[in-house]
Amino acid sequence: MRDRFSTGVVYVLAALLAALLTGCTQSAAGGESDEPTGATASVSPSATRASGFGAVFLAVDECSSFGKASFTEVPCTSERAAARVVARHDGTPSGGPPCPATTDFVLHISEQSQISDEDGDGAVPQGYACMRNLQPPHPGDPGGGGGPRTIVGDCVYGSGSGQVRETACDGKGAKKPQYKVVKAVAERSRCPLSTALYVQLGGAQPVGCARPL
Repeated sequence: MRDRFSTGVVYVLAALLAALLTGCTQSAAGGESDEPTGATASVSPSATRASGFGAVFLAVDECSSFGKASFTEVPCTSERAAARVVARHDGTPSGGPPCPATTDFVLHISEQSQISDEDGDGAVPQGYACMRNLQPPHPGDPGGGGGPRTIVGDCVYGSGSGQVRETACDGKGAKKPQYKVVKAVAERSRCPLSTALYVQLGGAQPVGCARPL
């Protein structure tokens, strides 16, 4: 009796071992999990962060809600979406790359935000996002009367002390346009003879040649 019982145990153990080996093989080849139901895997936050909305706070092509002083990141398909990120940089606008020419406005991102951190450490680096409205008006367009940059096609008026400010070329702004930037050049000597005002633009061609309206 002892011999038959021992033999039966060997057969049972062999069957169990075969089943375990088969299960491991299915997990590796077929993608099935060999973890018990209800088990929780321990992974880093960055490993589970999906691409697209939420992967990086206000990354390029993501959208923000209405508001420039208080705003949140929202899916671009949301009814709350107001503007799309066209460029995103760390630091401050004064020390970083300029926004694209037709940027409508700039969102300043502070370091203390902990709602949508980028890498799971509870902080978003200081930076700025160059925004483009999803719907008109587009003040950053040439002649639009706004935007963080003055570009060719924009109109300005004298604001005193040798300073000028941008205003809408169609005259619908708070101030009537007095000059229009017709060309951007590297130095003043390259402006047309009709130039009556030089406007600082920045970039590779920092001089705006403006004629009176």
